[in-house]
Amino acid sequence: MALIKLGKDPESPSGGSPTIYLDDETNEYLVQGITVLDKERLDQMDIPSHESVVEIPRRMVQFFLEVKGAEDPDV
Repeated sequence: MALIKLGKDPESPSGGSPTIYLDDETNEYLVQGITVLDKERLDQMDIPSHESVVEIPRRMVQFFLEVKGAEDPDV
């Protein structure tokens, strides 16, 4: 398994987060972001106990392949 870094938030003050990866084996995205702890927001979602929610800024959508229109990128 190799994770392909698709993009890091260029406006992150610390430069380390959020980041979006693609797992080239499972063809699934992994998203690094701020863990959502706000109960009011979490109560509006149906989240199984084995899952969690992270938050990323809207500008990060550009790093998802479908938005770029690429099917098999050479990132």
